Amino acid sequence: MTLVLGIDSSTQSTKALLVDATDGTVVERRQVPHPPGTEVDPRAWLAAVDDATADLLPRAAAVAVGGQQHGMVALDADGAPVRDALLWNDVRSAGSAADLVAEWGGPQACADLVGSTLVSSFTAAKLRWTRDHEPAAARRVSSVLLPHDYVSRHLSAPGTPAFTDRGDASGTGYFSPREDRWLPELAASALGHEPALPRLVPPGLPGAETTAGAVVGAGTGDNMAAALGMQLTPGDVLLSVGTSGVASMVSASPTADGSGAVTGFCDATGRFLPMTATLNAAQILDLQCRWLGVDHDTLSALALESPSGAQGVSLLPYYGGERTPNRPEAVGTWTGLRTHTTRADLARAAFESLACSLTEAVGQITGRLEGEPARVLLVGGAARSEALRVILAGVLGRPVLVAEPAEYVAIGAARQAAWTLAGATEPPPWPAPRASEVVAPATPEVLERYALLRERTRDWEPGAHGRAD
Repeated sequence: MTLVLGIDSSTQSTKALLVDATDGTVVERRQVPHPPGTEVDPRAWLAAVDDATADLLPRAAAVAVGGQQHGMVALDADGAPVRDALLWNDVRSAGSAADLVAEWGGPQACADLVGSTLVSSFTAAKLRWTRDHEPAAARRVSSVLLPHDYVSRHLSAPGTPAFTDRGDASGTGYFSPREDRWLPELAASALGHEPALPRLVPPGLPGAETTAGAVVGAGTGDNMAAALGMQLTPGDVLLSVGTSGVASMVSASPTADGSGAVTGFCDATGRFLPMTATLNAAQILDLQCRWLGVDHDTLSALALESPSGAQGVSLLPYYGGERTPNRPEAVGTWTGLRTHTTRADLARAAFESLACSLTEAVGQITGRLEGEPARVLLVGGAARSEALRVILAGVLGRPVLVAEPAEYVAIGAARQAAWTLAGATEPPPWPAPRASEVVAPATPEVLERYALLRERTRDWEPGAHGRAD
């Protein structure tokens, strides 16, 4: 049996799967937590991957890493971090993103350059924030990596130059998806000088070898790895509900959406992966569990006791600001609370707000399609909740396919490792994930009330007047 190792270096943890390269069967798995927060010493990820893979890596013929997108790992001339990594969900660089968009000719011109209109998540915005707020650190920056690049190089033989793939590179804000190349002048525009960038590895080709001689795949961003693990085909929409809520779709052509709603990413296979992401997803339910003093199973059961519409209670769940729509200074807002409001209503409103946010994300993606999507697939930790599955199907107004629980980012990374090892032109045809269909009565009124609340709260945020979302 030939084994490959797939690693998911996420916001929360390192997950490692040892997988049969022939059919994708998971043989062993490990998980090690990461420090919390939106800025983290990236060396903690290296310690976590060493711990998680200590007894797995020696058994693998190839390894690849799927990592959290956008994170800024800024290194000095000796390869040491000049500051803690700023993660995708750190919104302090929202103003910096707006500055860069303006400097690069406005939203559509920016999207034409890099496939997306920059928001705070993008690496370029974080480089600009560092330049403006920590100039001494910015001047020390010699090279910039993404989280998965940093981990991949660590797994490679000493002295290996840094490398990455087009999928993760397309989330930096200084890569052209249309031309498949870095735009170093934009990195220099953001940071104030031109940093060294990792070598771009084409799809399916190796990036390096480990000290023991195992192949190291190019790796990719977590959303690109999930698409590989789910074996998405053009027309499928994948909804992933973890820390963030992500709607993505494999496409044969690039996207350049000047509105900023859809990011024009590349995938890991040579195609493209237009995507819409929200900052607030599973944490909406986590917070509701804490407030009500219940676990997630109880919260789900409570929500299903309340009727559709939660007896008039609505929630705008922008607890940490929001990326889609681009409202970094927004806050969570409840409305419709009355003396007869119950705990079940509060639980239901939390699930409905998440379902509405996800539905709007799907709408942004599918607006680029001719016709309806072939399938809507649901994955992520929150997908285990019966309430979310049923309520989401109702708000979407269409069946939802719930994929069996699995670590799809790590599986996708393992599939990339097997592809790299085989030297084939396409990823290996592993069995597709099993999924169950959920159907529920359509509830368009829930989405209508949510949209009304979203618009009513627009003017409540600092700097809202005159702002274009």
